[in-house]
Amino acid sequence: MEDKLQSVGFRQRLAAAYPWTTAPLIVGAPMRVMSGPALAVAVSRAGGFGFIGPSEKPESTAADLETAKGLIASSGIPQPTGSALPVGVGYQIWNGDLDVSASTVSQYHPAAVWLFASRHGQADVDVWTKRLHEASPETEVWLQIGTLQEALDAVRSASPPNVLVVQGAEAGGHGRTSDGIGFITLLPEIADATRGSGIPLIAAGGVADGRGVVAALGIGAAGVAMGTRFLASHEARIIKGYQDEVVRATDGGANTVRTHLYNHLRGTFGWPEQFSPRTIINRSWKEKQAGTAFEEIKKRHDQAVAQGDAAWGPEGWTATYAGANVGLVRGVAKAGEIVEEARNEAARIIQALSGL
Repeated sequence: MEDKLQSVGFRQRLAAAYPWTTAPLIVGAPMRVMSGPALAVAVSRAGGFGFIGPSEKPESTAADLETAKGLIASSGIPQPTGSALPVGVGYQIWNGDLDVSASTVSQYHPAAVWLFASRHGQADVDVWTKRLHEASPETEVWLQIGTLQEALDAVRSASPPNVLVVQGAEAGGHGRTSDGIGFITLLPEIADATRGSGIPLIAAGGVADGRGVVAALGIGAAGVAMGTRFLASHEARIIKGYQDEVVRATDGGANTVRTHLYNHLRGTFGWPEQFSPRTIINRSWKEKQAGTAFEEIKKRHDQAVAQGDAAWGPEGWTATYAGANVGLVRGVAKAGEIVEEARNEAARIIQALSGL
């Protein structure tokens, strides 16, 4: 039993590395564009670990970190050792700019960088890890993976990550195209296979409240990452129509799907084939299933986007990336309240279960 509770020790190590955090560790995932500095700092201020997501342009991350630095200065968040900022940043490897990213990390020293989506597997990750560690030795590297093999490649690497984020198939945004499974099965298998590596595991995909937190801790996670739940936060950098749809949608198994259609409608091509995004189904997907030509869907999509908030909803046409847990997101709240509510609910559940 002690071997299967190695995550307890990992939680203590993470608490020492990130002294502003409170157990259980709740992480704000680096959702592209939508996880801006206001959201990241709000999560960290509440005792979580907030990450800034990749921006539309590589150089925009520096501007986000500058904004975060100002917010942190007046927040009272305990500082990590050295000059590191108590927030992290996320980078997509496949289309990222390593030179710009290294320069940004060297200048701002975020507490961690979260790497994801390499085209050529661990070899690409190693290049980024080595360069970013050289740029800022106090910045830890988190690597998001979605399969056992990815985890094994990472821990056997000459440049292993400090933390592995184990993403289950329930996750929104980009995940494994065809070989993903839920973290409830994936994470304990990875925990067994990587025992002795000294690398903590963070569970991601489908967690929206304290119940998911307890489930993740029970199978060996040292903390959890939430993305979709924070789309419905006041601090998210998100269009109202998009946010309203995340709150409205239910039954993620029936009403979300993995597809590159919305990437292509938005003009994004080139994602590695092993990754595809989960999105809430709307008119564009229905038209594709009905055999409508892409060119016609694209025309209707672009017309809808020009209408603002009306582009979202069941009859909308544009991308609404979200996890299969959308049915658990029932309202908009402050990010700090989301963190505290999930943490407190988890504590109550653990207390209630302690008498079993």
